[in-house]
Amino acid sequence: MKKYNVGIIGYGWVTSAHIPAINATTNGQVTAIYSSRPQDSAQMSARYGGRIACYTNLDEMLRDPSIHVVSICSYPHQHADQIVAAAKAGKHLIIEKPITLSLADARRATAAVAAAGVKTCVCFEARFSSQLTATKAVIDQGLLGKLHYGEVDYYHGIGPWYGQFRWNTSKESGGSSLLSAGCHAMDALLMCMGTEVESVTSHSTGSANADFAQYKYHTTSVSVLRFANGALGKVASVIDCLQPYYFHTHLVGSEGSLLDNKFHSTRLGVNKHKWSELSMKMLDSGDVSDHPYLAQFQLFFDCLESGKDMPMTSLNESMKSHVAVLAADLAASENRTVKLSELNG
Repeated sequence: MKKYNVGIIGYGWVTSAHIPAINATTNGQVTAIYSSRPQDSAQMSARYGGRIACYTNLDEMLRDPSIHVVSICSYPHQHADQIVAAAKAGKHLIIEKPITLSLADARRATAAVAAAGVKTCVCFEARFSSQLTATKAVIDQGLLGKLHYGEVDYYHGIGPWYGQFRWNTSKESGGSSLLSAGCHAMDALLMCMGTEVESVTSHSTGSANADFAQYKYHTTSVSVLRFANGALGKVASVIDCLQPYYFHTHLVGSEGSLLDNKFHSTRLGVNKHKWSELSMKMLDSGDVSDHPYLAQFQLFFDCLESGKDMPMTSLNESMKSHVAVLAADLAASENRTVKLSELNG
């Protein structure tokens, strides 16, 4: 079995989850780290195992022919340039969310990837969680029938106590509530509904609590989506809440409903006055160490081995959720309904 050598771009908070997950796969290993801050190769090698070369020049790392894959863990505003550079260097890509902060950058990145023919994996890793895996199984088994309404909401207070806060507060780096974190909920909704988004309307606001005063954009948004098959959906992205982390999921179909880890289905002939409970690990933490990167990265390396595209979270697939997020932000800023065809044209 081939081992895929991985170079990390950006040595920060999320890297502490990417490196152990990559090294825990059967066919991936981190062999290089690029950081604008000098890192000691001996220390990194001792910390993570194996031999890790450290770079302060990205082009130099990308010229290394032994590196097969790069994992982009840098600030979001740097993603587009780094995706383009890595693709041109012929490296396969793991891309931390958000893909980019603008539509122009997203188009530039996808064009470079298509031209280079490299494989991609976007870190919408919630799709690989126990909660969403079980939810999708219930949908695929037909227990809810045809879905006509769904809501997935992201509640996670990203304040001064949280690692992401130090760079997340500016529009130039964080972008929006959805781009900085709530995009996981948008992606989950699209996965569950299983059809294209036709249009989106969105509104945004923010908390009066002093802990969130540094934010230069609205930290709460609510988006209503119309899907191509007539179904409706809602996504709330609330990064200024003071409560435990909560990834709310409520799906309503012609044969039943699902609410977080509970469901009811007429197809099972059970008591409609009581929920049936699913045994699953809930998405209940924003800590990157709790994210299901390992399952996602293992599948990505397996796909590289077989020459296949990554299912569910390739760049092309993930762009559907990313464009829906960008459309929602545009709708909120211009106080109007935005058709996805405006952005996809």
